[in-house]
Amino acid sequence: MTLVVVVGGIPAAAAAQQETASVSFENQATGGTTVTVDSVTLPDGGFVTIHDASVTDGNVLGSVVGSSAYLDAGTHENVTVHLDEPVGESGTFVAMPHMDSDGDRVYSFVAANGEADGPYTADGSAVVDTAMVNASATVSMSDQPTTGDSVVVDRVELSQGGFVTIHDASVTEGAVFESIRGTSAYLPAGVHENVRVELDAPVTENTTLVPMAHMDTDGDEMYTFPESEGETDGPYTADGSAVVDTAMAMPSDTASVNYTAKATGGYSVVVDSAYLPEGGFVTIHDGTVTDGAVFESIRGTSMYLEPGLHHDVRVTLDSPLNETTTVVPMAHVDSDGDEMYTFPESEGEADGPYTADGSAVVDSGNATVSASVDYTMKSSDGATVVVDRVELSEGGFVTIHDPSLSGGAVFDSVVGTSMYLPAGVHEDVAVTLDEPIRSSQVLTPMAHMDTNGNEAYDFVTSEGEADGPFTAGGGAVVASAHTSVNAVVTAMAQSGDGTTVTVDSVTLHNGGFVTVHDATVTEGQVFESVRGTSAYLEPGTHENVEISLDTPLEESGTIVPMAHMDTNGNEAYDFVTSEGEHDGPYVAAGGAVVTTADYTVEGMMTDESTETMTDEPTTEMTDESMETTSESSTDAPGFGLVVALVALVAAALVAVRRR
Repeated sequence: MTLVVVVGGIPAAAAAQQETASVSFENQATGGTTVTVDSVTLPDGGFVTIHDASVTDGNVLGSVVGSSAYLDAGTHENVTVHLDEPVGESGTFVAMPHMDSDGDRVYSFVAANGEADGPYTADGSAVVDTAMVNASATVSMSDQPTTGDSVVVDRVELSQGGFVTIHDASVTEGAVFESIRGTSAYLPAGVHENVRVELDAPVTENTTLVPMAHMDTDGDEMYTFPESEGETDGPYTADGSAVVDTAMAMPSDTASVNYTAKATGGYSVVVDSAYLPEGGFVTIHDGTVTDGAVFESIRGTSMYLEPGLHHDVRVTLDSPLNETTTVVPMAHVDSDGDEMYTFPESEGEADGPYTADGSAVVDSGNATVSASVDYTMKSSDGATVVVDRVELSEGGFVTIHDPSLSGGAVFDSVVGTSMYLPAGVHEDVAVTLDEPIRSSQVLTPMAHMDTNGNEAYDFVTSEGEADGPFTAGGGAVVASAHTSVNAVVTAMAQSGDGTTVTVDSVTLHNGGFVTVHDATVTEGQVFESVRGTSAYLEPGTHENVEISLDTPLEESGTIVPMAHMDTNGNEAYDFVTSEGEHDGPYVAAGGAVVTTADYTVEGMMTDESTETMTDEPTTEMTDESMETTSESSTDAPGFGLVVALVALVAAALVAVRRR
């Protein structure tokens, strides 16, 4: 059901009259990281944004908890929206179609202080729908072979941490406790893939299993559901039912291996899946194995794999592939039980291949020698992006493109490039962005060559004549993932009398403060390093924020401006007085969101102090006291949209309650 409610006072730059914009958002459960909008129609393209209920208290910008990727003009169904902060509690949420008023395919409504990418309207009214979102869990498991002793759950998402328990089908007949076959180790809140569960009661015949997401209600990280007779660690629920999936587990003594053709930098091959009933290895042979070169064809072998099913097995090659070739993944037994692959050394006496119908268990396909990039959903401080893994057959770069790439902006979409990377494997590649990004968005790392051999990235300046992308299958080698940006701080080198510091800009998606620490914060002086804090800052972007220091700087050195939340919503900075219980820093990629800059106390000017510092985040600051999660501010942001959106959502909630 679409609710169209009157909104007054929305600036022309932030809204437009559109008769056909609509959105449908139904009640649902979530594992905490995504919600699904059933349908949204965007006449000119744009986004569908999720607000939490704090928008009814005037928290217009800070109520934004996530926005979809850019959507082309038209109607879109079952749109997944990644949330910037996981949802740990159930509540009412608001889906709102937004325009892409600046045409950059990035949702910048909050970072632009409401002046860009505002909501669609119809007949002078904003278009919204609301839904009750139950913070719960999701679980999925596919049919699979099993040794009988373990199974693999494909994906589990838990809003508050817990377990995944394997029940057999008797659970549907009321055998709540007797049906339990096994339970995972404790899983923290978040997404977990390929979770292996050891079975206490083995499977001996084809059996329907029921993976069920369970809570950790007593907080001890121990599964006590059966011992407590259901008093603790009960199942997550959605719509009054336990969160479950079903899958067929089929005991099998026959090994299998599956491989689909893919690109590689030549240093590794990823096998899609392998089932090894007695444990063992996956060995990569080249095509000469079919000509009888049993040992000479071996290009690399996996680490030891325990009995059971394994997904995405990466095999590091002994020597790089130099050209695209056929590879033959082969399942090998650990016949001598030492968990060491000794097939070639033993001349075939040990660790030979699994066989089926008299033949070795294999699969085959092309490995295209080019490059590979791995990039998973993560958070960023806006200044740096970390690419999980880059594998290059020749030296080159990994370049970060923003969403405008999907609109054909090949050069303008480039927002940052790594240093030169020699041929080989590179993990956790930090890429400093040319300009900070201030909004969450889908980023696309792309592997680029160094075609002119000068170890400098010239793709943009040469207008594509040099350093183009590595390609495979007719397209560039890329990976894409949602990247959350909730706070950004930038500051330049400066001088003064030590009593004030100017922060060039700070973007706070939930409001808060920017605090100036001295360099002792990097040595663990979390509270003692605080020199001064700004007044409360509304959600959005603030420039040239001047901070009076409570403890003046007496000598030149490094200052560390840090973005802090207002977790208790009182618009007063309580981090120090509460000993870290309130108003902790915004966190991205495991560290506080900070920047650093030289500060020269006047009269102590040095050559070094005149150099501009880069905005590098400090990742060492992961003290538990700095991991407080954000709570939205509840006061009006003052960007001219408060009254309009408060009326909008309040009316929407009334309408929902009347459904």
